[in-house]
Amino acid sequence: MRRTWLIFSQATTVVLAGYFVVATLKPEWLHGASPQVPVSAQDLGGRPGYSLAAKRASPAVVSVMASKMRRLNDADQAQWRRYHRDRNVPAELPAQTGLGSGVIVSPQGFVLTNEHVVEDASEFEVQLADGRQTQAELVGTDPETDLAVLRIRLPNLPVVQLGNVATLQVGDAVLAIGYPFNVGQTVTSGIVSALGRHQLGLNTFENFIQTDAAINPGNSGGALVDAEGQLLGINTAIYSRTGGSMGIGFAIPLSTAKDVMEALIRDGQVARGWIGVQTRELTPELLQALKLPDLRGVLVSGLVTKGPAARAGVKAGDVVTAVAGRPVQNPEQMLAAVAALRPQAQAELSLQRGQEALRLKLQVGQRPKPQPEPAPAPAPDTDPD
Repeated sequence: MRRTWLIFSQATTVVLAGYFVVATLKPEWLHGASPQVPVSAQDLGGRPGYSLAAKRASPAVVSVMASKMRRLNDADQAQWRRYHRDRNVPAELPAQTGLGSGVIVSPQGFVLTNEHVVEDASEFEVQLADGRQTQAELVGTDPETDLAVLRIRLPNLPVVQLGNVATLQVGDAVLAIGYPFNVGQTVTSGIVSALGRHQLGLNTFENFIQTDAAINPGNSGGALVDAEGQLLGINTAIYSRTGGSMGIGFAIPLSTAKDVMEALIRDGQVARGWIGVQTRELTPELLQALKLPDLRGVLVSGLVTKGPAARAGVKAGDVVTAVAGRPVQNPEQMLAAVAALRPQAQAELSLQRGQEALRLKLQVGQRPKPQPEPAPAPAPDTDPD
């Protein structure tokens, strides 16, 4: 036993002596190479930056030009003759209606962009970062989220890598890639400054990522990517008093964009639930006036005649506390909960009517397509669910 202990002590002494010699003369042997800096903070040349993220994502970000044929009036025809010797004046010429950006998200050539980029257009031209140009076909649009899907047919398409927006946090570094002001592809950087922005009056369904990465006209439909070059969202709007970037931009999260894209590719439209009610915020004053118990919910202020809710027995003055088991505390939550229901499916509403709690079952309808309307006067009621 004593001999074993002696051997162990000598071996330990030798190991410790070797450690101190190496630590003094060759410390790098102990720690190996310096810790690897994430690609988000080091480019290929070792300089701080996001060049590797930009190199990964930029090839998949494209320029989108939308146009439609416009009939020439007398003044147009006179101008044509002035600048063209050919007297055969065409009846129509393409007129640009939108110029923005898009992101190639699949090898099959599907391109995500904004609905307002392609709105009212009949012809679409896409230019890739590698210089290739091609005509695109419109797969479908969803005005209520301001998203659209185009398709191009070219070989060897660059495809952006999809990220995980669920892990995104305020303060994370992001890049905005697009074609602002028609000057060519541009990459700007910043951070996520807020999540879940809504009630901005931009779209019917809002859940924006807010960023201070510079976003300008022409960036619409472009990519918001993380520091690894993975797609997080589709840049869609800026807050500006001058038309230029003021450090507040908004992007549609990839989770929303992906759901809309899949529906447009599969069905050509996004089918959302609808129950035919108008709602308003439930305030303490309304609780007192309606003699309701202290609760959280959404007040039904009106119903569509013979709509799903009216047929199920819902009445004006009822307070909806849950939709299909999903609690709702404001009109925006209720709008999203109803829209998530599958048309023609059965759903249950939890209501408070006076002092009585009710549960009513109804058959969900399909949300009507939005119709262009003049700007409405300010009113307390929200968009009908």
